[in-house]
Amino acid sequence: MVELMKAKRVLAIADALSFYCALALVALMLTGAFRDDQNFSYSLSTKEGVGGDRLPVMNIRPCDEIYVVGEGETLHTISDKCGDPFIVERNPHIHDPDDVFPGLVIKITPSSSRIQ
Repeated sequence: MVELMKAKRVLAIADALSFYCALALVALMLTGAFRDDQNFSYSLSTKEGVGGDRLPVMNIRPCDEIYVVGEGETLHTISDKCGDPFIVERNPHIHDPDDVFPGLVIKITPSSSRIQ
């Protein structure tokens, strides 16, 4: 009978310990998710809200130097997304900025203001 009570007590301690470890792990994950030195932007869209406010949702990663145009993208959206306002000037094979199609390969050079 005494051994059964000891086993229940050990089980209760282990159960409480695992709960607090899980709680600590979740707290560490949340604090790491909102650090300021991450290399991506937080936004629901490529346009800023009123007063420059942005909601903290991760969706944009830094663009590679070689970029392949995706479905529905324009040079304007790529420029906003990648921080390169001179895409046409740096890509002489683009003769008409309105004639951008999925699969087109372009060179991206982000401006220094976007690099963190």
